[in-house]
Amino acid sequence: MQINLTGHHVEVTDSLREYVMTKFDKLERFFDHINNVYVVLNVEKLQQIAEATLHVNNGEIHAKADSENMYAAIDALTDKLIKQLTKHKEKMNHH
Repeated sequence: MQINLTGHHVEVTDSLREYVMTKFDKLERFFDHINNVYVVLNVEKLQQIAEATLHVNNGEIHAKADSENMYAAIDALTDKLIKQLTKHKEKMNHH
């Protein structure tokens, strides 16, 4: 799984990068058909926004989350992605 991480109006520090990698490693253990991941961290005024697009077998999953804290935004983002991956997995299992 390849992770592409970019920041808009925010410096992607080593600790942020490491945090994202750790979170997405867990996603990959949960669902092993993730090919590419595009993560964008963005700051707009007081909002810290984390969004991601996952390229998976048979589709694409996108989620976005925001918080006053970037780490909390990343947590919320991965929670949303897990829900979507669960639905995707169920759909695939029904075919």
